[in-house]
Amino acid sequence: MGAPDFAKLPHIGEALKRKEDYRFLTGAGQYTDDVELANQCHAVFLRSPHAHAAIKSIDTSAALKMPGVVGIFSGKDIDGKMGGLPCGWLINNPDGTPMKEPPHPVLAIGKVRYVGDHVAIVVAETVEQAKNAAEAVVVDYEELPALVSVADAAKKSSGVTLHDAAPDNQCYKWAIGDKAAVDATFAKAAHVTKLDLVNNRLVPNPMEPRVAIGSYNRANDEYTLYVANQNPHVERLLMTAFVLGLPEHKVRVIAPDVGGGFGSKIFLYAEDVALTWAARQLNRSIKWTGERSECFLSDAHGRDHVSHAEMAMDKDGKFLALRVHTDANLGAYLSTFSTAVPTILYATLLAGQYTTPQIYVEVDAWFTNTAPVDAYRGAGRPEATYLLERLVSRCAWEMNLGQDEIRKRNFITQFPYQTPVALQYDTGDFHASMDKAKELAEVAGFAERRKASEAKGRLRGIGYSSYIEACGIAPSNIAGALGARAGLFECGEIRVHPTGSVTVFTGSHSHGQGHETTFAQVVAARLGIPVENVDVVHGDTGRVPFGMGTYGSRSISVGGAAIMKALDKIETKAKKIAAHLMEASDADVEFANGEFTVKGTDKKIPFGQVALTAYVPHNFPLDKLEPGLDETAFYDPTNFTFPGGTYICEVEVDRETGEVKIDRFTAVDDFGTIINPLIVEGQVHGGIVQGLGQALMENCVYDKESGQLLTGSFMDYAMPRADDFPTFRLDTTCTPCTHNPLGTKGCGEAGAIGSPPALINAVLDALAPLGVKDFDMPASPHRVWEAIRNGRPSADQEPQAPALTASTQGRPAP
Repeated sequence: MGAPDFAKLPHIGEALKRKEDYRFLTGAGQYTDDVELANQCHAVFLRSPHAHAAIKSIDTSAALKMPGVVGIFSGKDIDGKMGGLPCGWLINNPDGTPMKEPPHPVLAIGKVRYVGDHVAIVVAETVEQAKNAAEAVVVDYEELPALVSVADAAKKSSGVTLHDAAPDNQCYKWAIGDKAAVDATFAKAAHVTKLDLVNNRLVPNPMEPRVAIGSYNRANDEYTLYVANQNPHVERLLMTAFVLGLPEHKVRVIAPDVGGGFGSKIFLYAEDVALTWAARQLNRSIKWTGERSECFLSDAHGRDHVSHAEMAMDKDGKFLALRVHTDANLGAYLSTFSTAVPTILYATLLAGQYTTPQIYVEVDAWFTNTAPVDAYRGAGRPEATYLLERLVSRCAWEMNLGQDEIRKRNFITQFPYQTPVALQYDTGDFHASMDKAKELAEVAGFAERRKASEAKGRLRGIGYSSYIEACGIAPSNIAGALGARAGLFECGEIRVHPTGSVTVFTGSHSHGQGHETTFAQVVAARLGIPVENVDVVHGDTGRVPFGMGTYGSRSISVGGAAIMKALDKIETKAKKIAAHLMEASDADVEFANGEFTVKGTDKKIPFGQVALTAYVPHNFPLDKLEPGLDETAFYDPTNFTFPGGTYICEVEVDRETGEVKIDRFTAVDDFGTIINPLIVEGQVHGGIVQGLGQALMENCVYDKESGQLLTGSFMDYAMPRADDFPTFRLDTTCTPCTHNPLGTKGCGEAGAIGSPPALINAVLDALAPLGVKDFDMPASPHRVWEAIRNGRPSADQEPQAPALTASTQGRPAP
């Protein structure tokens, strides 16, 4: 069933401009903050100024008397009336015992655990009145010592306890692999490379802050939540089933246009629940629009790992075994999918592109007095790639091999390939990506460019990163066995109208990915109709069937596959109608390029005629087939998809100021079948910028003593800008996915996964002659300058840079 060669259909691979961009560019988009409801008032959240404190009392008496105040609610008002925010993924310890799962109250009950924790919701007629009243609420805090650093948490010597349910602040210990076999391999290895590194904490900062509007209708006892969210059905399920105890059909969640998410808008947040609950208490619609300072404090952060890694090799640089220990910071509470990120989505990717026979990984996860940490663009895969690709380049330098050579010696070449850490890669060609990247990056000319930089008094380095990621978490039964508390399928509904135009209803959510274009291309290609005749509807639980939303680069591979399955049903029924019209057997009817034909004859009818007949069936036997041409399908993938590629970064470093300039950046990716190369290129550009932003400048920092967020605004938290980067050199290879009907693999997170280690490896390559052997992100000028000063030998002993040959592709470490 279905098109035999989908990649060759019209519209597939066509760089169409995005259909949705017209409304965005002309200001016609509708975001949650644009929504204005009748009888609407406004909310402000009173947040904790302390990282860790007991709440002795809350006095709202004066605030309630202030102009415009409609109501004020704190933890005592919700205690016993609703559940806490749930965690969607259960992780078990090696002995089979479950992780510690302390309560996560919607409003703080008895204690606050990070700066920005929710203390009360203040509702008033205007935002200004709500802010004034919030300032009048008097909270008596008893400040407690704060625990901020995950490294300090791992020492278990702070004397701080965040939750009674986790006295030592440890959520879980998790492991994967054969420890005994790995240890035995290390004992016999010819060479062992060791590396300690930090994956720095990030603040997501999408263009649109989080916004939510809770509304309640007394007439039908129904709730509506407008929210900037990536998966409205999951939001509704978690809120109704686990927190508010409401019948799901009585709650509608609408996520209209969303201005970016990067993972931070996947989760169920306290604001969403509080507004929905308070709307009924006050019988008013209530809007909350987050300010940027609130986003810094309370949006789920990303990354924050401290790791030790070791690679065992034979004398020729072949990888024999990998051993990793990671301490992961979960923040003050468990966010929706936080527990899966440093485990299922991280450790299982540590095989990378390499044939390492043995791998053992341990992960310890800790609570700290910081904002919750959860999925951020890549979610575990960037952390895995950064660790592995930093380690592989270090191996190359210690073995006196080029960064390219050590990778090629260890690349997987036979597929399918079963890794030692659970995943099985179905297809790939890692040598092809490397070869194309080297050609595009003009690596052969690097030695000359380095000489030119040295003539200017600058240092030049080259860095490699060969990444692989797992997209479209799957399948549901295996994910469930690994701890997922929800299915990971997707749904698609195709509604063919009498005139032959089509509306697609999808559970996937678009917040910048371009689904309204790519999904339309898929349908138009399959049905042989113009792309303009296909509309895509998403983001409204009242209109679309149940779906799991958008994250993990799953939309085209999982959501698109569900649409293809629905199209299979459409084609089957349409062939029966066409067979009747052409007086033939439906087994003899073929469909291609928008026409139904009968084998061996010149009979043909267009798709539009069949569509009209389905709804106006006077010449069509209703006793054999019911009217209409509307089908729904669910798709639960049988495996992840595995995009991969090689990135090469070339930098110049000013040894006097520490400034790092990216001179050229090359990315070659394998995304399988590409539906729209223009959209894919945009996704890769955005991902690279986010990854390089982490590697160069972004860094979320808390004061270790007080727990105050020191990087709480754009004055303190540096964001990448266009003039920080050169023109990227991009290309693709293609090994289509073998287990979905589109052959696609997902592309939205690749740039953020592959780019950070490429840049840091390039910086280390540049600094190697000065004695700098290691460095953690971000490579900001001051940090690089300090590394140069601390790592440089005395002037009269400064080593000369060793000769670099074309085969070495990177300077060996001193």
